[in-house]
Amino acid sequence: MLGAFTDQTPEWGLADLSRSLHLTKSTTLRLLGALEREGMLSRGGANGFYRLGPTVIELGARAQRFHSLPSTAHPELVRLARATGETTSLEVLIGNEILILDEVLGTHLVRRSSSIGTRWPAHAASTGKVLLAAARLGNVEPWQGAPLDIPNTLEQYTPRTITTRQKLYAELNRVAKQGYATAIGELEVGYVAIGAPVRNNAQRVVAAICVGGPSSRLTEVRIPTLAAELRQAADRISRQLGARL
Repeated sequence: MLGAFTDQTPEWGLADLSRSLHLTKSTTLRLLGALEREGMLSRGGANGFYRLGPTVIELGARAQRFHSLPSTAHPELVRLARATGETTSLEVLIGNEILILDEVLGTHLVRRSSSIGTRWPAHAASTGKVLLAAARLGNVEPWQGAPLDIPNTLEQYTPRTITTRQKLYAELNRVAKQGYATAIGELEVGYVAIGAPVRNNAQRVVAAICVGGPSSRLTEVRIPTLAAELRQAADRISRQLGARL
């Protein structure tokens, strides 16, 4: 039904739309009502015809941001993966989870398989900590769907996973001051990840980039150097998005 609203036919009346879709008027009216309640459609003008509503505009803008983020970040992910030999990724916050939008695999023989489109719990991921820290300060774009509440008890994935809200908040405070986050064996035993924020022209955090690999390579001695390279890459992406750094 939404696909019927095109540049050529931006508005529809009930009768014409039901004929076009080969639906009864009652079925068409019921579906129109449901879409109108969700803001997908709205009625206006003297004729009361239906047109696309504000929610569709919001979704379109969100899709555009999702598509522009990977294209802007990808060259930096490639550069960072080549420089470090490790896997790099671009991730956003969706509620209490992070979503991997793009990923470049490292050059080592021992590496993870592609995880594009995968979601992970934010509290156990380096990028999740970065994004949650920004969300807690009210510094993320609303479309990221920042969580309104963190439960008192968080799911444990390894012995090192943060499992209480109190400890997570303490970690997020540290991340906000430090400018990057680490997840050392917190989501998967033996896997280390470092995350850094990406900002837009409004200085809001819109994503995070990550470099990750096995703990045998991402040692505590190497983490500060990798974190510096990661933050530089994140800053370059942010500047391309209009951030003033």
